[in-house]
Amino acid sequence: MTNCFTFGGRDLATPVVLVNTASYARLKKKLAPEQLLWLEQNDFSARNGQLCGLPSPDGTVDRFLIGVADVEDPFAVADLPTRLPPGLYSLEGTGVKANFSSLAVGWGLGAYQFTRYKAAVREPAQLKIPNSADQQRIDEIVAATYRVRDMINTPAEDMMPQHIAAVVAELAQTHEGSFTEIVGDELLAENYPCIHTVGRASVNAPRLLELRWGDPSHPLVTLVGKGISFDSGGLDIKPASGMRNMKKDMGGAAHAIGLAQLVMALELPVNLRLLVASAENAISANAFRPGDVITTRAGLTVEIDNTDAEGRLVLCDALTEACTEKPALLVDFATLTGAARVAVGTEIAAYFCNNRELSNQLMESSVQAVDPAWELPLHEGYANLLKSHIADTQNCASTPFGGATTAALYLKKFVDVKVPWLHFDIMAWNVRNRPGRPIGGEAMGLRAMLATLELRFVGMR
Repeated sequence: MTNCFTFGGRDLATPVVLVNTASYARLKKKLAPEQLLWLEQNDFSARNGQLCGLPSPDGTVDRFLIGVADVEDPFAVADLPTRLPPGLYSLEGTGVKANFSSLAVGWGLGAYQFTRYKAAVREPAQLKIPNSADQQRIDEIVAATYRVRDMINTPAEDMMPQHIAAVVAELAQTHEGSFTEIVGDELLAENYPCIHTVGRASVNAPRLLELRWGDPSHPLVTLVGKGISFDSGGLDIKPASGMRNMKKDMGGAAHAIGLAQLVMALELPVNLRLLVASAENAISANAFRPGDVITTRAGLTVEIDNTDAEGRLVLCDALTEACTEKPALLVDFATLTGAARVAVGTEIAAYFCNNRELSNQLMESSVQAVDPAWELPLHEGYANLLKSHIADTQNCASTPFGGATTAALYLKKFVDVKVPWLHFDIMAWNVRNRPGRPIGGEAMGLRAMLATLELRFVGMR
């Protein structure tokens, strides 16, 4: 349980009343003259985000008013854990029909602080969750988001492949799943040549991590994550500015792990398989080179056009393996291209999909969860940009145009056409502070993907 919630109980909580322009006009008719004067003196008009304590006749603040323009937005109250004085609060509506479970999730996300290396600025204000709410769901969504953020925010020295492996192993133990890993040169023996090639220059051995959980009779859902612990760019080295935040290049793995955590904690009726391809793209005497040709797990040969396009290399081996079991749904997460950021910005999860029904479900879920995602095209006309003169394909196109699409088309070569597939190309990082979304590691599309899984599989037995 996160430390920003109290579930049920008899502890007295200070009400926080949600108001908009219309409900505030009605509320004012019920207030005492001195309360109206106080609100007027504080220029309170129920504008979005306005917060004002409302004094009682004895001069103490017995409730707060918060202006909320969109009651469907989970982040409408997400700054309250740090704006309100420490204490216990409850959310109430006066003529405002709000989704209080969604707002509670926003409250929890607003209480987040990364404290591994620096003490918390302050204790967050706590929210009392009524017994009528889905308490477990609220807490698990917040906990999984914290997991994703914490992993991405952790510096590379403490989030190398072996550290990611420890996270997955701990999750498997907690939820009574199974965990296996293939490490270092074992990757060659087990035919994962791309993962090995990308990670062989690092002192931190590359590895393929696998977690299994659930009833084998349930639909198989396979999650795949790009776990590049740090991306120097390899021999095609990044400039300093491009390398600065490359601790986040394992953000795809963090997302896959976070979603797996949610699936297990909420006991969704699926047979879960998690695959994380993890490596550090480092530079050493044995680093792979531009112009090298690698034979992938699928048997396709790949000419290396650029060593900084390494994420799709580790993913292609994992996707090939994922498709051997013909999952009912295959989802991969990756911080793959800057081109996706150019297309949709840093605050929307770009995705590609080979199944129209699945794409529509995700889009609908993203709107309902207020967790923005947007589909980019798998335009086959760009496939020729990946042609190689000496191998079956190149790992990236020679032109920057349509870079997110050409990266997705590369991955598509390794996905069974009969398997419904979603590929997320995400930022995994907030570049500005917003309520409930501080600068740093971020879970993007996580709540939308949970809702999509529930839409497709909950109730199926």
